Amino acid sequence: MSDYIIETIRNGIIETLEMTVFASILSYIIGLPVGIMLYATSKGRILENRPVNLILGLIVNVGRSLPFLILLVLLIPFTRFVTGSSIGTVASIVPLTVGAIPIVARMVESSLSEVSPGIIEAASAMGASPIYIIIHFILPEATPSLLLGAAINVATVLGYSAMAGVIGGGGLGAIALQYGYYRYQKDVLWTTVAILVVMVMLISEGGNLIAKKKRK
Repeated sequence: MSDYIIETIRNGIIETLEMTVFASILSYIIGLPVGIMLYATSKGRILENRPVNLILGLIVNVGRSLPFLILLVLLIPFTRFVTGSSIGTVASIVPLTVGAIPIVARMVESSLSEVSPGIIEAASAMGASPIYIIIHFILPEATPSLLLGAAINVATVLGYSAMAGVIGGGGLGAIALQYGYYRYQKDVLWTTVAILVVMVMLISEGGNLIAKKKRK
């Protein structure tokens, strides 16, 4: 490969990391509270509220059911409104964030559901408020599972970032499409694929190690 291609791939790695990091952070800023509400308002929980739970659940389920490529196209007007453009690295963060929010919400709900009911009952018996119980009892107990879920979500966002190249997003996905597919440069295609696989594996293993240390 030429020096130009190597430099292009290097820039693609940086763009991919930028999209993944910012989209993951933004998706957790919104998805974490939604996941907590899904858990807390479900049947038998400390803030049981069936209408709220049904509405949130419906929104999350619809978001999860949409294939990401379709979501990319549907969000083009919104992305252009938010960022002023529908192509490029910054623009790709918008659909990546929207696509990851329902996944984060369900993952958080699942992690919180693993907390032993006995802990919640003991906290309630001491007179703790529902919000206090969530912040000081449920979330700390669920931290290892939440960290493991976070690693999975970040890896998912990384995979989604590669698809963003289809509509003009930056990163390794765009390089694989432009050089590997359109220009038949198979070495570039397989190099970008290998880099993406390694990045996903590193994120997953890193999340597993952090979660295991937190459990100890």
